[in-house]
Amino acid sequence: MFSVLFPGQGSQSVGMGKELYDNFEYVKKFFHEADEALNLSISKLIFEGPKELLDQTENTQPAIFLVSYSIFNVIKKETAFDIHNANFFSGHSLGEYSALACAGVINFRETIKLLKIRGNAMQNAVPKNEGGMVAVLGEEIKKIEEIIENGKNNYSCFLANDNSKGQVVISGKNKDIDKFIIELKKLNIKNVKLPVSAPFHCSLMNSATKIMDKEINEINFSIPNNMIISNVTAKPSNDPKELKRLLIEQIEKPVRWRESIINMINAGNSKFIEIGPGKVLSGLVKRIDRNVELIQVNNIDDLNNLKNK
Repeated sequence: MFSVLFPGQGSQSVGMGKELYDNFEYVKKFFHEADEALNLSISKLIFEGPKELLDQTENTQPAIFLVSYSIFNVIKKETAFDIHNANFFSGHSLGEYSALACAGVINFRETIKLLKIRGNAMQNAVPKNEGGMVAVLGEEIKKIEEIIENGKNNYSCFLANDNSKGQVVISGKNKDIDKFIIELKKLNIKNVKLPVSAPFHCSLMNSATKIMDKEINEINFSIPNNMIISNVTAKPSNDPKELKRLLIEQIEKPVRWRESIINMINAGNSKFIEIGPGKVLSGLVKRIDRNVELIQVNNIDDLNNLKNK
């Protein structure tokens, strides 16, 4: 039994997807359709950079989706591996949109346009450089929640991602994040401030929620081909109404990635296939359970390896 995982922000790199673009005509069509839908040469940005522009949230989100969706379709067309035999599809933050599109809930064009709007709305929810995120390493989530609760009269921070055992991400305004980091240092807790310009997955994203509520509710959601694990609940759903509601809630709610993986393993999954650029999710899964099999597919060599599975 296996599940399919789709990455979120942080997996992007200049040049991602180029090998598939050069080798498969239908992948070229996806890239050209993306350029047209966004009224922007996202293809050129992905292949040539500059990295600083690709790393801007409003570009990163549609770019990662485009590459993930292309890889997914190459697997379907070029291998005998039946990817829809997966128990679950799951994606980290923006990766949930990739999961929904690849499971047939929303179409390619709608998804890439939604992600451009989502990225822009999230980027602009808080004034530039006013908000940020910090990864806290090597501590149990309960301990981090206690520190946030105990310091609430001094700073206002929010749990944004429960990524894996010993890795949680906290969001907030930079002035609050800095105070929180001082507290972590007092307790000798390792932390890394992340190179992001907005505090994702917390109540500071409320204006983005309002925008996405309107945009998502204008789109028809179909019943998925595979059960989708929601970031908000860490549980499976195939109800279009529920999936729509949870996708809107996801903007401000923490990504419950560790719980999602544990729930998939408890449901019998012993293999995870990461479809998209990078290997970030495989690294997180390995920290959660070293006994599962991990496969990454993001180039032709990976594709050939999958053919033999």
